[in-house]
Amino acid sequence: MKKLISRRNFLKAAALTGSALTLTACGGSKANTPVANEDGVVESTEQTDFTIIGGQGALSPGYADNQVLNQMQEAAGIHIEWNTMSDSLAEQVNIRIAGGDLPDAFMGVGFSNYDLTNYGADGTFINLEPYITPDIMPNLSAILEAHPNIKAAITMSDGCIYGLPAAEQMGTAGVGKEEDYSIYTIPQFSMINKAWLDDLGLEVPTTLDELHTALKAFKDNDMSHKYYGNDAGTTLPMSTGFDQWCWGQNIFYAGFGFTNWPNDVCNDLVLQGDGTIKFMCVDDKYREAVTYFHDWYADGLMDVEMFSQSDTQLMSKCQQGWVGVSTWWYIDELMGDYAKDYVFLPVLSGPDGTKNVTVRTGGGTNSGQLSITSVCQSPINLLKFFDQWYTGENVMQLQYGPIGVYFTSQDENGVWNSITEAEAQAQYGKGAGELKGEYEVWGPKLILSEYYETTFKMEDRAIERLNDLYDYWMPQVTDTAVYPVDCVFTTDELDTIDRYKPDFESMVAEQEGLWIRDGGPTDDEWEAYKQMLNDTCGMDQLLQVYKDAYARYTSES
Repeated sequence: MKKLISRRNFLKAAALTGSALTLTACGGSKANTPVANEDGVVESTEQTDFTIIGGQGALSPGYADNQVLNQMQEAAGIHIEWNTMSDSLAEQVNIRIAGGDLPDAFMGVGFSNYDLTNYGADGTFINLEPYITPDIMPNLSAILEAHPNIKAAITMSDGCIYGLPAAEQMGTAGVGKEEDYSIYTIPQFSMINKAWLDDLGLEVPTTLDELHTALKAFKDNDMSHKYYGNDAGTTLPMSTGFDQWCWGQNIFYAGFGFTNWPNDVCNDLVLQGDGTIKFMCVDDKYREAVTYFHDWYADGLMDVEMFSQSDTQLMSKCQQGWVGVSTWWYIDELMGDYAKDYVFLPVLSGPDGTKNVTVRTGGGTNSGQLSITSVCQSPINLLKFFDQWYTGENVMQLQYGPIGVYFTSQDENGVWNSITEAEAQAQYGKGAGELKGEYEVWGPKLILSEYYETTFKMEDRAIERLNDLYDYWMPQVTDTAVYPVDCVFTTDELDTIDRYKPDFESMVAEQEGLWIRDGGPTDDEWEAYKQMLNDTCGMDQLLQVYKDAYARYTSES
């Protein structure tokens, strides 16, 4: 979250400015662009050496010695010079594009649809649609034929494709469940130290008021000190991040009828069961929630560092036995050696008996992970290399690690099993997650749900989480409506989103944090806040964009 601004600064009206780009037709031109035929294909195959700029994970040593990538380069008859980084990626990409110093392709950058449309229109990125054919890209062509929704998701409003598809279709169907819910449906699993509750003679809370009682008892009895023998005063009744993906406070808002966690479309945007779309951040229930939780914060029940701490800082506190209640992807990873003492909290009812989880969209399909630029002289050769990414066995190795390292054996059906945590520690002196981090390649990885049945077994941690999601959390969800992440926006709509969305989301987050920390809002502040979101941050215009895009989506699906 950005640094919290003062209420005085908030109430000052500050007009936003934004420059709308003038977009041209699909396939704009740049100097030195190789000549394409009438179908839009550059036929030359002379270029075999390519340069790619892109991202990599923090644990990755880079891609030059990645055996899977090198095998695919050899099969395609090309060589790639990798210029990848985990820090300052966006800055470096912007510098290169602005200066016209383009590589042959960008990979693992995560361009938005707005970026893709603009860079396609001005000729920076080429249209890949004419190349996705059975002759050039047989693997991807077959997938798009079988999954037309994927092609629709990566086709921009001008009819062009400026990036190859990437998605991870990991859901409960992959672990044998009847209904398929994405692993991202409820990102925050809340948990409580039941050993502390038992010591105090308390039951697992079912309401927010009961949780308040438990947190106060944790604080008053300094349970970190009393139960684990830690230093006096180390008890943190509740510690989370603020508006963070899997480790935020948002799951507790369910007691007021919503959960406004960060999502892939626009924060606080909600599709309701009746098909209407609204922003929760201007709903009276939202105002009630931030007012309610300020009292918790003022009573010292919520970590004062919740607005500034990192996920690693939170994890450190939890793994020292300081924290009574928190949120995370699953219990074991966050709580470490203390995990046995924790259980999930149910979805907690609010002061008036309300409880409702607003489910989150899945990862969706995006096309911001691989784009070829106008300086590439032989796109066919490069795309034949990337077409190899669209086989199950290749993508599993790009996502996790090579056969013989991360994947160690096959079952009777030929499905690969991944290395266990114990095996990883014994052979490599590190956990399976760290091993994955070293080998994972960022880019256009499309992991179809059927791969978990035909090609490789889902990792144990994901199986555990999906079972918990389906068996424990989803029975508590009454409305599974969710705004579709794969809605396609027009260029004008993308310009509106780009113009207003960042400031709109920042303003909402900053005020939410201030109200939890300092109290409020008063009636006057609430009205001023809503007016500023409309007049300065374009809320009504954003809402209309999302309504129009959803109307088109439902009419076409």
